[in-house]
Amino acid sequence: MTLLVTGGAGFIGANFVLDWLSVHDEPIVNLDKLTYAGNLDNLTEVQGDARHVFVHGDMGDRALVRRLLERHRPRAVLNFAAESHVDRSIHGPEDFIQTNVVGTFRLLEEVRAYWSTLPQDERASFRFLHVSTDEVYGTLAPQEPAFAESDPYEPNSPYSASKAASDHLVRAWHHTYGLPTLTTHCSNNYGPYHFPEKLIPLMIVHALQGKPLPVYGDGQQVRDWLYVRDHCRALQRVLAAGRPGQTYNIGGGQEKTNLDVVQTLCALLDELAPAPQRGVVDARTGRPIQRYAELITHVPDRPGHDRRYAIDARKIERELGWRPAETFDTGIRKTVQWYLAHPQWVQRCQSGAYRDWLARQYGASMA
Repeated sequence: MTLLVTGGAGFIGANFVLDWLSVHDEPIVNLDKLTYAGNLDNLTEVQGDARHVFVHGDMGDRALVRRLLERHRPRAVLNFAAESHVDRSIHGPEDFIQTNVVGTFRLLEEVRAYWSTLPQDERASFRFLHVSTDEVYGTLAPQEPAFAESDPYEPNSPYSASKAASDHLVRAWHHTYGLPTLTTHCSNNYGPYHFPEKLIPLMIVHALQGKPLPVYGDGQQVRDWLYVRDHCRALQRVLAAGRPGQTYNIGGGQEKTNLDVVQTLCALLDELAPAPQRGVVDARTGRPIQRYAELITHVPDRPGHDRRYAIDARKIERELGWRPAETFDTGIRKTVQWYLAHPQWVQRCQSGAYRDWLARQYGASMA
């Protein structure tokens, strides 16, 4: 019994691998292309573990996927592999189409061919779990109800459009070919091993370095926040008991504005890593700071920025008995503590290419 995981060196994928192997003996074959956000440092806990087989490669490489399926005979495939950063999709959408749409198509075709050769009982128990995002639903007004699984797709960025397309492919491969698929839509994840271009790790890293904390527009964009280990446990439940062909929303039930999140991070850092004790100075002025909130800087909003996402997760609770274990307050404290305890991981993430990206996105003064 084996799982094949694509994108298992990225943020959510790596956390799933670590969480799975902490409670299961079933091996994982981990296929990852190791693009900018795929990081083998995320998997140091399982280095040398015979239950974890890492393969450097692209899920769109059909010959490679075919060999892995034939060799390891997995009972399920979990697809985490994706280009996932909205800002990057605005600057360079083609990579998102190639990975999220073409790559998913090629993976589906190889999995379908493999699945069709399985004995009847193995075909019946096989699962293809596709990990998607709440962003495919578009944006919500302040008083609108949270996204439900039956809501229409209204993607507003190249990233969300590419994920919506991949979702439609997964649905079609189930209805046309009978492939036993499962699709999940998660809200904004946070936690350990989050690449430092996303909001929460970016703010933590910049604050400790005395750099500006860039907040888009008025900072009143609302997101539902989900601790990544809660997401991983939800995926385990979906894999174990989800009904083929179904979609499950996975949310934390913790709506916060971006500005609230940044202010919460600043307050936690004031408590856990006080700026005066660390000798943090404002990188723009060279003056010592007393509180990290002094670094908050509003920058022009990004094009097509969705104002609110929220997830209605009642279906997965009702059918599969899953609920998040962490509140935002407990999860964000664990996250800040993790980043404070792992400065070397952050330093290794900050390659020259990463710094170039920050400069291009937020301006040279932010890098």
